[in-house]
Amino acid sequence: MAQVRVRFVGGPAHDLVRELPAEPGGQPPPRWILRHPDGRPAPAGSEADHLYERDHRDGYGTWTMRYVRTEPFGATE
Repeated sequence: MAQVRVRFVGGPAHDLVRELPAEPGGQPPPRWILRHPDGRPAPAGSEADHLYERDHRDGYGTWTMRYVRTEPFGATE
C-alpha cells in the first residue's frame, strides 16, 4: 500500500509528521483518528481519540491534517 506524508496541525499532535496510507488519488484519507500522538501510552483514565481531517498539500508535497475535536476513547469508532 502506498504511503503519503502528512503534518498534523492543531490539537495534541500539532506539528507531528507521519506517513499515512494513501488513497487511490495519492491523497491521505479524508479523516484520521490519533489515540496517542506522542507514541507513549496514555495515563489511565485519560484515553481519548483525536479526530483530524485532510486539509491541503503544501508546496513540498506534504499534506496537512487539521484538528477537528477530541472524543472519549472509542467514541469515534
